[in-house]
Amino acid sequence: MRLICTVNGTQQQVDDVWEGESLLYVLRERMGLPGSKNACEQGECGSCTVLLDGLPVCACLVAAGQAEARQVETVEGMADGGALDPVQQAFLDAGAVQCGFCTPGLLVSTRDLLQRSGRPSDAETREALAGNLCRCTGYEKILDAVRLAADRLAQSGTGGHR
Repeated sequence: MRLICTVNGTQQQVDDVWEGESLLYVLRERMGLPGSKNACEQGECGSCTVLLDGLPVCACLVAAGQAEARQVETVEGMADGGALDPVQQAFLDAGAVQCGFCTPGLLVSTRDLLQRSGRPSDAETREALAGNLCRCTGYEKILDAVRLAADRLAQSGTGGHR
């Protein structure tokens, strides 16, 4: 099967996709976008979170064919050239990155949250990130990073409500 979709703003074509391949596998192995991590393969950890037509999904649970003619945004699409996205920078500045395995999914989910909510409460943040498991940070640094990113985006006028 041939898959044609838009990934991070660029149309991509992948040939000979097996109908059982996940979107995660196609992104990582066929498109060379290894940012979304392959951890549980059951949609439990959130490490492979991407946006599919603007909605967060676990790419390990999405059949590649379901992305046909759709928009996919990965963690690689967050940075603007050499400049990190404000969410990425906030995670670095707040010390929310440790082993880094959960980080791509958390970054994508956080960016989505901040585009929808602007300045979410801690409860809203916890709910939005509930599907992203982290074994290293204890989550407090992640909450700090979300608050920091929300503040920076609000100050720059680029956050909130899409």
